[in-house]
Amino acid sequence: MASQLETLTLGAGCFWCTEAVFVQVRGVLDVESGYSNGQMHDPTYEDVCTGTTGHNEVVKLVYEPTQISTREVLEIFFCIHDPTTLNRQGNDNGTQYRSGVYFSTPSQQAAAQEVIVEMATSGLYRSPIVTEVLPLDNYWPAEEYHQDFFERNPHQGYCMAVAAPKVAKFRKTFARLQKN
Repeated sequence: MASQLETLTLGAGCFWCTEAVFVQVRGVLDVESGYSNGQMHDPTYEDVCTGTTGHNEVVKLVYEPTQISTREVLEIFFCIHDPTTLNRQGNDNGTQYRSGVYFSTPSQQAAAQEVIVEMATSGLYRSPIVTEVLPLDNYWPAEEYHQDFFERNPHQGYCMAVAAPKVAKFRKTFARLQKN
């Protein structure tokens, strides 16, 4: 009997960087860059960048829970971005860069809340964790040129300076979860 695939959507700053990591994760079958949890119908990248649509830059993951657990997905997510900066990741700032877990199931919500509580009480961070945990709402895929951006543009300046170090951190920290 085949297991049920799960979908979880994550906002961790620029979707190029987040996608670059999750395409390499064992058990993640599909990664799509997009926009979620805003008010506008079918926003464009330019719309989202104004900060007026309420959307977040996200990656929508489809994964095989028998190969990678929701908790492991979340551990990678929290490792590759700073969940304590409100509406900012590095030099990228604005509400579209907020830290967010947009769940599809109650068990994903529970896992996200559990990981956040554990991190908050661990002393790992000096500042409070500001990651929002909400049901996925009003999701739209990003334009085609944003899909697989890092893979297609590895020598682009932003990819070299921002995405590549996140990929390297994933490979070092989570080697056991990397695709062969």
